[in-house]
Amino acid sequence: MIRGAITTLTTLALMCASVKGFAQSPGGNFLPEQIKKGAALYAANCESCHGVRMLGPQWGIDLATFPRDRPDRFLDSVTNGTKAMPPWGDLLKPVDIQALWSYVVAGEPKN
Repeated sequence: MIRGAITTLTTLALMCASVKGFAQSPGGNFLPEQIKKGAALYAANCESCHGVRMLGPQWGIDLATFPRDRPDRFLDSVTNGTKAMPPWGDLLKPVDIQALWSYVVAGEPKN
């Protein structure tokens, strides 16, 4: 029982720290490496539902229009799942979810 409570508290602390990190970058001030990591994670885990380069099919939420002022909602949705989307919190670390957020906010690199 105590071990479970400690694990839960640790997870909550990591999520709070992640949200704080998200809040520090609302305008998209992300490192290029972070965006690149997010793009790779997106390609491996997200594009089957949200589309290649976030140009998704009708059934997946349009991440290009996801509210940029709601990083907490993104973190919660990815971690815990929402509607038809499964939870990814057991597979992705908070730093991975933040990298995904940086990719969603920054979008595709302009060449």
